[in-house]
Amino acid sequence: MKTTPKSSRIYGLIVLYEMHTDFLLKALDGIDEKDAQKKLETKANHIAWITGSVVQGRYFLAKSFGIDLLSITDELFANNKGIVDDAVYPSIADLKKDWSVISPKLQDALTQATDEKLEEKLTMPGMEITLFEMISFSTYRDANCIGQIALWRRLLNYPGMNYM
Repeated sequence: MKTTPKSSRIYGLIVLYEMHTDFLLKALDGIDEKDAQKKLETKANHIAWITGSVVQGRYFLAKSFGIDLLSITDELFANNKGIVDDAVYPSIADLKKDWSVISPKLQDALTQATDEKLEEKLTMPGMEITLFEMISFSTYRDANCIGQIALWRRLLNYPGMNYM
């Protein structure tokens, strides 16, 4: 970890955040743009959608810390929109670029978060949760999505994900 967080509660989540920041790029390594949009005749979300949703998740979470940047994913993923069959999703290169913009800014915000900030309430349709709970969920979801991309790698005949 680069910096000790202000709140000891978030230490483990920042460790995972750092791993996920690197692992997403490793999961995407070498994926051809055409393959990123393939669904292989399934109803599953393809790599471009999964990646875009993770990128959008970080931009959404960053807004809770006053980081109000736009992502190339904003329109396609507005209001937690699911996959749109005939949409062309951003390229892996563009998604990686957005990832590299938001990830260090959000990590700084997470590191600087106080216990008081982590207890702020977030209101979403049908629920109210704390910022800490949202960070926890986002951390879980990042891992889940990276695992899905790793599986897609194998389904599309790419080598397994390299964690090193």
